[in-house]
Amino acid sequence: MDDVARKKLPLHLLLVGAVGLLWNAFGAYDYLMSELTPASYLAQMGLGADSLAYLRAMPAWLTAFWALGVWASLVGSMLLLARSRHAVTAFALSLLGLAVAQGYQWFVAPPPVLPPAGIELAIWTALLLQMGYAWRQARKGLLR
Repeated sequence: MDDVARKKLPLHLLLVGAVGLLWNAFGAYDYLMSELTPASYLAQMGLGADSLAYLRAMPAWLTAFWALGVWASLVGSMLLLARSRHAVTAFALSLLGLAVAQGYQWFVAPPPVLPPAGIELAIWTALLLQMGYAWRQARKGLLR
């Protein structure tokens, strides 16, 4: 039996992993609804035809980076709960997806309606904290 398997699962790892999983699950839900039923989902959020046109006009490569950001963070949370050192890589890939997708929106083609104040900061903060936490736990030997 390896050292990681022998170490007891710390409560903080379970809490951070579970909260991260819930947080990232909302991002996955938002992505799925935006891709599968964009008109009705955007209408529920109070966004109109201009937002739908923006979403439909997004280049495929940008959608791929958005997907990378969303799904890699969800997988990262799952890997963290599974005590896998690959959680760090998943969160790093998510950071890449987030940086490219939001960089495009900030500098190339801003959306017609900006997200609520602070939501982008919350997303960046949560992702950086999750990645840093996973990295620290891997260095401590709690992840295999």
